[in-house]
Amino acid sequence: MISKIDKNSVRKARHFRTRRYISGTQERPRLNVYRSLNNIYVQIIDDVAGNTIASASTLDAEVKAQLAGKTKKEAANIVGEVAGRRALEKGVKEVVFDRGGYLYTGRVAQVAEGARKAGLEF
Repeated sequence: MISKIDKNSVRKARHFRTRRYISGTQERPRLNVYRSLNNIYVQIIDDVAGNTIASASTLDAEVKAQLAGKTKKEAANIVGEVAGRRALEKGVKEVVFDRGGYLYTGRVAQVAEGARKAGLEF
């Protein structure tokens, strides 16, 4: 069985491999997802300038208030919606989705669905 350390190093290698092709610009920034055991973090990043335009996580007060009794997948959907709303407030309409080396399923897919529901296009 593959250990957790090996799983994470394989994920990081996958992430670096895809980052060669995925980058965000001012017009179309990168929506990056990081998934920890208990929380999920989303950043909308302009790689050219090196700035984070908007971010959201399950640790934000706005999100935490909505999480009572929710599953991790439902929490990921809410985080995606909040990140999408914050990006739209900053004038971002289109993003490039960077799943961070994770498979597009479960919480990562729910973040994408929440961001799409908020109005982001990717």
